Amino acid sequence: MQEKHLFEYAVLRVVPRVEREEFLNVGVILFCASKGFLQTRYELNEDRLRALCPSVDLPELQQRLNAFCKVCAGRKEGGPIGQLGTASRFRWLTANRSTIVQTSPVHPGRCQNPDETIEHLMEQLVL
Repeated sequence: MQEKHLFEYAVLRVVPRVEREEFLNVGVILFCASKGFLQTRYELNEDRLRALCPSVDLPELQQRLNAFCKVCAGRKEGGPIGQLGTASRFRWLTANRSTIVQTSPVHPGRCQNPDETIEHLMEQLVL
């Protein structure tokens, strides 16, 4: 039997108008320390997003979501935060904020394969 690894994840949410507290789940951030895994996956459903907020700036939103991916990758493109250790990057990405892109509380789990787990979470929580 394969070993199960502890992981943590948060759901990426688009909150077009923070004062209304309405949001759309658009992605997942998954961190598995024992596998050195930190990834963000997202998918924007533009029709659903425009139904929630017709005036949303999609190019700006795409840039913000791409920034999460860059920080996860941990390269220079991720800026100063991208240079931190994996756990620190995950904590920074999942910190509370009141901007158009927010995260859910962090949830734990156990998995054998983080790649498969993040895909499963995307299907279950976003798509």
